[in-house]
Amino acid sequence: MSQDDWLTKQFEANRDHLRAVAFRMLGSLAEADDAVQEAWLKLARSDTADVRNLGGWLTTVVARVCLDLLRARRSRREEALAPAASELANDARDPEREVSLADSVGPALLVVLETLQPTDRVAFVLHDMFDLPFEEIAGIVGRSPAAVRQAASRARRRVRGAPEPERDAARQRAVVDAFLSASRHGDFDALVAVLAPDAVLRADPRVLEVAATNKWGEAPALAPEIRGARAIAETFKGRARGARPALIDGDAGAVWAVGGEVRSAFVFAIEEGKIVELDLVMEPAQLDRLVIQILGAH
Repeated sequence: MSQDDWLTKQFEANRDHLRAVAFRMLGSLAEADDAVQEAWLKLARSDTADVRNLGGWLTTVVARVCLDLLRARRSRREEALAPAASELANDARDPEREVSLADSVGPALLVVLETLQPTDRVAFVLHDMFDLPFEEIAGIVGRSPAAVRQAASRARRRVRGAPEPERDAARQRAVVDAFLSASRHGDFDALVAVLAPDAVLRADPRVLEVAATNKWGEAPALAPEIRGARAIAETFKGRARGARPALIDGDAGAVWAVGGEVRSAFVFAIEEGKIVELDLVMEPAQLDRLVIQILGAH
């Protein structure tokens, strides 16, 4: 079997999966087919000799094509397409298969997905529907894993009909300021008060390395993930002495900066006046993907 024949066979073996990914992102069978065709053209033009997971490579290509289409669609202020009955009926290839694909998602879910920001939709579809890790999705959408995790969380809340994250900038910042103040002063009760009971704290590998080298008094060691308000408060008290308020991807957050250079970021998700998620980011490549504006103190 020639290399071209092998690639064709592998692509066909992945076609249904790629089409399912594209349909969930775009909500249109025709656009999904266009995205899959673009992936085939990309495959035909690329040197894939060193690609160990061709299915993953193709999924990444399709996801990026879909993200571009969603962004272009939003910038034109067009309404996203739903899988219309006429579109299914006019597809002569296999109407039953087309209907099955549409039914596997459900029109109600598609309606909700159409309300999401492009990055939120891609993050949700790839992670919650296809189990891709946030680190891989980050490379696709050009954001940090922390930001992608937040995007998927926003989408998940919308899909479940849960309250939207707090979007008012002043209220967001008040919550973050209260957290930082309580942390600086080692005020355990005040920290617990500003955290949701099931809050989650995550720290990237670089944060863990630095924290292990530079102990903060008697505070417990950081872990990659800590769950629960009391555990986070016990771990974080006294740890934010050098933190400065900032806007991170447009939301209230905080940074540790030296000479104006950001060394770490505190990425918050806030619901109903409580912190539900906090990501500590220090890996340089991930910091570069965050849009950060350092703010002055109140």
